[in-house]
Amino acid sequence: MPDIANITRIPAPRVPVIEGPDGVMSRPWYRYFTNVFTLLGVGQNAVTLTDLQVAPAVETPHLNLTRYGAFYSTTTQTAAAINTAYAMTFNVTTYSQGVTIGTPASRIYVDRPGMYNIQFSAQLDRTAATVGLIFIWLRINGADIPYSATQVRIQGNNAEMVAAWNFVERLNAGDYFELMWSTDSTASQILAEPAVAPVPAIPSIILTVTDNI
Repeated sequence: MPDIANITRIPAPRVPVIEGPDGVMSRPWYRYFTNVFTLLGVGQNAVTLTDLQVAPAVETPHLNLTRYGAFYSTTTQTAAAINTAYAMTFNVTTYSQGVTIGTPASRIYVDRPGMYNIQFSAQLDRTAATVGLIFIWLRINGADIPYSATQVRIQGNNAEMVAAWNFVERLNAGDYFELMWSTDSTASQILAEPAVAPVPAIPSIILTVTDNI
């Protein structure tokens, strides 16, 4: 009967699991399951089945946790001066695993290297009937990312529109990014509105971040 020299190798299909008149487990399969049980922590692993199925609360060297974050802002964000770079800020965290709001509240930090998908939506608005331009781009660790900017044109008082797109960027542990904006008119703003039945409150900005593991 073959034996298991390599505990990571499953016995060949020809090796019966049960053998003999007593119906006991064969030696190769017994050794295989015993070694697997030992490798998995002999039943003492702090990570439960629920942890593995949902969102592990205890990180171990054997477990690669997904990183994510969901944030929004309940405040209207305005520009004090035209043609000036401002960072969008966030004051509510909905979900967070390794992706967090820093200081100042415009900085979103990651605790693990990887490729991150950064998605946002911002409700743009005007308080004047004229035309206004708003520019939005990505900044990482204080440096603007080339070719990440987009121009949005808004016309009319209370002419709300939503700017929404995503960036995919490689980030290292401890890096942070910011969503930047600028406008050619101080009548332009990123608008938040309170709930009015039957509609829930409208955040000025919604941000979601996920890694691509």
